[in-house]
Amino acid sequence: MPKFVFAYHGGNTDMTPEAGQAMMTQWRNWVAGLGAAMVDPGHAVGESITISPSGVAQDGGANPISGVSVVEAASLEAATEMARVCPHITLVEGSIEIAPVLDMDM
Repeated sequence: MPKFVFAYHGGNTDMTPEAGQAMMTQWRNWVAGLGAAMVDPGHAVGESITISPSGVAQDGGANPISGVSVVEAASLEAATEMARVCPHITLVEGSIEIAPVLDMDM
């Protein structure tokens, strides 16, 4: 079955501890609800940098990544439906970028 990367962008950084705990509970419930389709729940990430031929940008660019996951889904449309109910999209400026994992010899 095809795999897809979910790249999370945005999100609240100024939550109260209680709101943060409530979000983590929603996140864990979402992951559990995906069952075996959640190949790797991934990681939240800290401040990023962007490296390009013109140099290194310390701010992570226009829409820095805030985490990643890998899911299995029958199609991009099926992966999209999984992402539509992810609690991350309820956060301030929360969005999820979805891309298929390409099967390449490395």
